[in-house]
Amino acid sequence: MSGLALKRLVVVIISQILGLGTTALIVSLGFDALPLFTAIQTPQGRSVAEFGIQYFLVTAVPIGIVFMVWMDLLLDTRILPD
Repeated sequence: MSGLALKRLVVVIISQILGLGTTALIVSLGFDALPLFTAIQTPQGRSVAEFGIQYFLVTAVPIGIVFMVWMDLLLDTRILPD
């Protein structure tokens, strides 16, 4: 495996881990902050199981792709075409 391929693999793995972590924070802490911004007065904090694994992954993968785009730019892995 070449150095660039290894670098690309690391970027994809780290970006997806960041996407999963960010989504977990949004689900657990972000939903609790909803009463501050809306008329909903009860805390809406959820666990990943309550939110649903399918919905969690459908949310986490695109967020991970956003991280991957920025990491691709900063680390010059050329995953995305110019």
